[in-house]
Order: sequence, then C-alpha cells, then structure tokens
Amino acid sequence: MTSSTVTSSQSPRPPRPNLAFRQLRGQRSPAEFAAAVRRAAHEIGERVSCDARYIGRVEAGEIRCPNYAYERVFLHMFPGRTLTDLGFAPRSAVRGRASRAPHEEREAYDPYHSTDAPDPHDLHDLHDLHDLHDPYHPHHPYHPHEDHENHEESDVLRRAFMTRGGATVAAASLGPLGPAFDASAADRPARRAGTSDAGAVEEAVRRIRLLDDRHGADGLYRRAAAPLRAAYALLDAGATRQTTAERLHSGAGELAISVGWLAHDSGRFDDARSHYAEALATARMTGDPALEAHAFCNTAFLARDAGRPREAVRAAQAAQRVGRGLGSARLMSLLALREAGGWAGLTDRAGCERALARAQALYERGASDADPEWMSFYGEAELAGLEAQCWSTLGDWPRAARHARRAAQLQDPHFTRNIALYTAELSDDLARGGRPDEAAAAGMRVLDLLDQVQSSRIQTMLAGTARVLLPHRQTRGVSVFLERHTSTPRPV
Repeated sequence: MTSSTVTSSQSPRPPRPNLAFRQLRGQRSPAEFAAAVRRAAHEIGERVSCDARYIGRVEAGEIRCPNYAYERVFLHMFPGRTLTDLGFAPRSAVRGRASRAPHEEREAYDPYHSTDAPDPHDLHDLHDLHDLHDPYHPHHPYHPHEDHENHEESDVLRRAFMTRGGATVAAASLGPLGPAFDASAADRPARRAGTSDAGAVEEAVRRIRLLDDRHGADGLYRRAAAPLRAAYALLDAGATRQTTAERLHSGAGELAISVGWLAHDSGRFDDARSHYAEALATARMTGDPALEAHAFCNTAFLARDAGRPREAVRAAQAAQRVGRGLGSARLMSLLALREAGGWAGLTDRAGCERALARAQALYERGASDADPEWMSFYGEAELAGLEAQCWSTLGDWPRAARHARRAAQLQDPHFTRNIALYTAELSDDLARGGRPDEAAAAGMRVLDLLDQVQSSRIQTMLAGTARVLLPHRQTRGVSVFLERHTSTPRPV
C-alpha cells in the first residue's frame, strides 16, 4: 500500500463547523437524526445509508456539500430551504469549477485523477457490487456526481479500485482495506500507517454494519475477514503519530467486534468468541473503556445464544462496570438487557425482571452525544425485541409475542434484518403459545424477506417454528407455510 499522494493538508481551507445543520438537529442525537434522514429518503424513493458518523461529519464541516441523493433528501426534510440555508457551500465552490450538465461531466471525467472523493454511504447494496468497476455506475465511488472533501479517503479508494478484478471489487465493497493488502503484501517492507489508513479502518467498520443491517451476516462474514487482517497488519506496522495509533487500535477493535458479530449471526460461535476476545485484548492493551464495554456486551450476547447464561450475566455485569463512566444511559440500558437475557437463561425470573426494569428506566433518560456510534441500532424496537427474547426464554409466550409484535412494528425500515428477526421471534412465540394460524402468517412474512436477508440465526429460529407447527399441518395456513419453508433454499 503506497502512501497517499493527496492529503488533507492540501485542502484549500480547514473545515468550518456547520452550525445551521446542527441547529436543525435540535435535541435529537446524531443516531436519531440519521434515522430520520433514512425515513425521509424512503418517503421519496431515495437510497441513502445515513448513520451517526455521517451526521457528525456534516456538522463538523467535513462534508461541505452533500451528494445529489442527500441533497434531495435534505430539501425534502426541510421544504423551502436551500442548501445554503442548511449550512452547505455551493456545489461549484466545492468542486472548484462551475457546475456542468451530466453529459459534460461524464465526458470530462477521469476516474484515475479525480480529486472528488465518494460519499461512502452510497455503497451499501450487495446487489450492485458486480457493477462497481464501472466508473459511471451510479454507486461507483468515483461517479462524477459524488462530492465531498475527504481527499485521503479518495486516494485510498481510488488505488483500491485501480487494482480491479472481481475479488478486489467484492472486498472493496466492505471498505478500502482489502485490496490494499494483496497476496504479495507479505513480501514488501511494511510502512508506518497514517491518518488515511485509520480512516479506512473506520470506514470498513461502518460499511459492514450498514450492509449487515440490510442483508444479514451470512453473505458478508468471509469477505469481512480481509479488512480485519489488513487492520491488524497496519497495527503491526506501527503508526506515524500517537493519535493515529489510538485511532487504529480503536478501529481494529471495533472491526474485530463487527466481524465477530457476522460470525455470531451466521452460527459460527467459536469464530465469534475468538474475534470478541481479540477486541477485548486490544481494548485492555490500550486502556479503551468504550471498546472494552462493547466487547463485553457482545460476549454476553454470544454466551446467552451459546447456552452459557451464567457467563452472559458476568460479561454483562463486567460491561456495566466498565461502561458506567462513559456517560451514556442508552449504553447502560442495552447492557442491562444483556444481563436480563442471562438471568432468563438461568430461569431466574426475579433477576430478569429487575434487569429489565433497570434497562427501561435507563432508556427513558434519553439519547445523548455520549452514546457510542455502534449503538445506532438501539431504539424502542430493539428494546422491545430483546425483552421479547427474555420472556420467550422464560416460557411466557403471550408476553413474548406482545413485545415481539411491537418490535416489528416499531423498527426503522432500513433495518431489514431486524424486521425479519423480530417477526421470526413473533412467529415462534405464537406457535409455542398455541396460535398456529397467526404463527404461520408471521412466518410467511419472514420468508418474504429472506431474498434480502441472509442470517443463519433467523433461519434456525424459523426451522424451530416449523417443527412446532408440524402437528397443525392439516390447517390450511400452516400447510402453506410449511411447504414454502421446505422449498426455501438454505444458506451454504
């Protein structure tokens, strides 16, 4: 991986905070505002994968002018306002030349010398990956209509895509790290990592999370291993500055957790445990309490799913001890839910109820700027869904079904995988609670989503529901569900 030839120091001016945009966010947290942006995009048929990080970059002034998709969404959200009213710079000023018609842009565009960097949040749909080598594909990172000012990321991504090839493009869809470390990397002398490398690691984490939210883990896990190996190779090479080293350690740890989650959700529990342990070791070595709390949080969840409830309780309690000083009530709420899941697995109803009550009280304190970026998935829907799982484990099927139904109804449409998960939970709770017709109907809704979502966890839940419904196969709705479930291809 050669050093960047275009660095942020060459930017014409330091970024100025976008105070107008920050004011429009109001009291909402960056994650909540990002969810509102995604909902607005859905209303007008746009596809953006906005998250808290993107909102932070806009407010910090790093994105002086949004790409065209985001422009349409923002103007839809705030009718009557212009981009200038929203605190953005004119597009011609950002590009350094007057705006041109689309066909003129295309004729003048050189994909290997452009200094216009991509908006990474537009590279989020697995179905488009085979076309990403085409520089005029609307989701190619160097499509002429993609505008913002992160020149370091521009250079990293450009070099990634110049290597071409199907495997390269697939890896690059998860971030710029995979292609940067090809098969010959071990034969080259290592160079010390810089800020562009730290940014590339962080972008790989965001890309994985966004793809998982929509498509589930099964199709992503093996591809995600390459960026993770690259991240730890960067750590081994060392960094040019201490601040860069800290970013690399934090980013590599978060990437290990993200890859661990893909292993977890696709049923590879041993792999997941190894990745979480790696993240925990990284956190301990660098004294990073936020990363440590996240690693313990996921370890607790894995222990519960792997049938080790006492370990789940202890890991969740360890996460709470570490996380207490981070100032995020929402984080502490999620960690209390992890503990509740462990108590449910131990059939300790009283312990579970105490943890659930604590989780609800902490959640009601509201969001804050201290909430970790990775918690953007945690809202009312996830709270209800995790509580449903607790009641299901305790065998209280009516209460579990009530919470699972609420979770599916509340979930942001962006989180397709979670909608499928909550609906699968609902189907199972209804089946075990003696309501086979309703269970079959919910199961059919899950099957409708399986062309978009690949999750062994959801497939396993649905298979269990099908076994519970077998005695009712003479019922019309149940028989249709069972036939379709049997004919649905299983992930390989």
